[in-house]
Amino acid sequence: MAKPSTRVAARDYRTVTPYLSVVGANAAIDFYKNAFGAVELMRMPADDGVRLMHAEILIDDSIVMISDVFPEYGALPPAGGVVLHLSVDDADAWFARAIDAGALVDMPLEDMFWGDRFGRVKDPFGHTWSVATPLQKPKPAKAAKAAKRKAAKKVKKAAKPKRGKARKAAKRAKRQRGR
Repeated sequence: MAKPSTRVAARDYRTVTPYLSVVGANAAIDFYKNAFGAVELMRMPADDGVRLMHAEILIDDSIVMISDVFPEYGALPPAGGVVLHLSVDDADAWFARAIDAGALVDMPLEDMFWGDRFGRVKDPFGHTWSVATPLQKPKPAKAAKAAKRKAAKKVKKAAKPKRGKARKAAKRAKRQRGR
């Protein structure tokens, strides 16, 4: 795995810079150091001496801002719907490191039809991270066919008749709905 770059200065933000509000920002920074090789750039403690008003970390070449939640100022914990994407040199190594640090597998790492090795993890602070390494650049027609095949397999699997105990349970549930 490549060593994280430190070429980005504290004020050298990208066009879009993620800002994470978490419960336990100090612990989150430690987790991101272990899980993603983050480098801490700065911490600004809040007046209460417990929470962080603002912090910045560097993951590879990108800055991520972090603070504790401050309900008194409208900064609430994550509600979902956002995925932070990491495009990295070795998805397997990054994924394994995140799991070792305590992340949970949201989607197992696998070679995807669009040409990436891709998976998702959920960190202990409620954020979902996708991890990907490009394997090849697929041709659009080939990627579309692969996507259709994958969708068809899911439909076929869902429509497969149940066997044994699952079949009996389905019949029992159907009878109960009919009452």
